[in-house]
Amino acid sequence: MKWLLILAMLFSTAHGASAAEESLGTKIKKIFAPTPTPAPTRKHRKRSGKKPTPTPSPTASPKQKKASPTPSPSPTPKRKSKLKKASPSPTASPEETPLPNPTETPEATATPSATVHPTPQKKGAPNVTLSPDEIADFDNCPAKVRQLIESGLELTKQNLGYTYGSADPANGGMDCSGFLYYVLQRNGFPDVPRDSSQQYVWVRKAGNFNAVLSRHEDSFELDALNPGDLLFWRGTYAIDRDPPITHVMIYLGREKGTKKRVMVGASDGRTYDGKQRFGVSVFDFKLPPPPKSNDAKLSPIFVGYGRIPGVSKD
Repeated sequence: MKWLLILAMLFSTAHGASAAEESLGTKIKKIFAPTPTPAPTRKHRKRSGKKPTPTPSPTASPKQKKASPTPSPSPTPKRKSKLKKASPSPTASPEETPLPNPTETPEATATPSATVHPTPQKKGAPNVTLSPDEIADFDNCPAKVRQLIESGLELTKQNLGYTYGSADPANGGMDCSGFLYYVLQRNGFPDVPRDSSQQYVWVRKAGNFNAVLSRHEDSFELDALNPGDLLFWRGTYAIDRDPPITHVMIYLGREKGTKKRVMVGASDGRTYDGKQRFGVSVFDFKLPPPPKSNDAKLSPIFVGYGRIPGVSKD
């Protein structure tokens, strides 16, 4: 029995030592053995409509060869909108406003300081100018009349057109009453009105007016007509005006060579030597023929003439 107890004790002791050795060895192996890297667990991402942004490639080191540049894709052309932008409608100036088609274009009542846009020039014969020496009895006219005629003839040398609303040659043209206004203002007549109707009233109030009813060139009603007198017409264009005077010019007298009566001013189609002129020029002074009985168009009518207030006959 004692031997059995001794053997049992020895066996348990040996087994415990062996177990202790095994556990110590196992621990050492675990310390020096490489730890396995766990495989990454893939996370499931939700699919979205957006494409993943590509990660830019790292910058190549100087030792590496330069890669050929990848051509950048051409930009996609933008689609042009089918809708066109509406352009603002321009405000029509007085010259752009449709006017009637009479013998004369209306002159404006605006002051000469108003901004005026030149009217497109119509094609016609060149403007005509005369020297005072070509006018019969010019030297016998009063000094003030000679001064006015010379001033008017100077404007005919500037190739000025007919510009509606202008009383200043700097605008490139003038209208009929603007021409008269400009000449008289610069020759000592500051009270001259701007439009032809009021210029007619201005002459009538001074008592220097001669009415003409005849349509014949040799009428006695023209016997008192002198160089420097103002000539008035009505019916050259349609306008609601009282008095209905629509056109004015300055009488020059008779040409020495042709003996015909001539006048100076601005016109939109009157004639000299049978040719239409558009602008500041010398024109033939003729009484208009009587209108036809069945003619519904506007017909210019010569009303009469008068001496400029403040200008004497002598």
